[in-house]
Amino acid sequence: MSKEEKQENLTPEEETTEEKAATEAEEGTGAEQEAAAAETDTAEEHAEGNEAEQEAPEAEPEAPEAEPEAPEAKAETEDTPEQKKGFFGKKKDKEKAALQEKIAELEDRTKRQMAEFENFRRRTDKEKSQMFSNGEMNVLEKMLPILDNFERGFDTVAEEDQEDAFVDGMRKIYAQLLKQLEDLGVKPIEALGKEFDPNFHNAVMQVESEEYESGIVAQELLKGYMYHDSVLRHSMVGVVQ
Repeated sequence: MSKEEKQENLTPEEETTEEKAATEAEEGTGAEQEAAAAETDTAEEHAEGNEAEQEAPEAEPEAPEAEPEAPEAKAETEDTPEQKKGFFGKKKDKEKAALQEKIAELEDRTKRQMAEFENFRRRTDKEKSQMFSNGEMNVLEKMLPILDNFERGFDTVAEEDQEDAFVDGMRKIYAQLLKQLEDLGVKPIEALGKEFDPNFHNAVMQVESEEYESGIVAQELLKGYMYHDSVLRHSMVGVVQ
């Protein structure tokens, strides 16, 4: 029996049931087709995902190309090590120059102070030496009248008394006193028979002499003495006119 004959023999209820079954079959077929299509799309998406994953490693090497840009951007805002080194180097050079200048100033000041101290020391030593010399000269000058009195006393001794023990003892004391003065730097000034020199002689009178020429010391009234290179007392003399 063909399909058309079967349909003719079916009752209305059976026809309705058969139509529903056909409709459901068609719907099922459509659902299967949609499911298959969905599975196909999913497979394609998986395939595309795999292709993207396979292509991803090829894109990874491009990352390092973007990395060098970071130092350039950083260089725009921060100094490079060389610039920092140059900045700190200049600062250190300035500090070093200032320190050297300060050291030179202190050295100059120290040298000046040392020179001033040396001059002060020399001046003080010279003043002390002069004070000591002046003190000695004052003492020795006061002892000269004692020598004068010894000499005046010897001039008054008679010829017959020259060998007297007392006179001999006075001569020994006089000689000892002269020796001590010589050791201290005192020595008599030679005047008699010398040309008059106002630096050493003090002329108190003019005399006539057949023995000496004019300007020569003919008489020594008071003996003069030298203390080293200084005149302790001028000789008091008479000069031939």
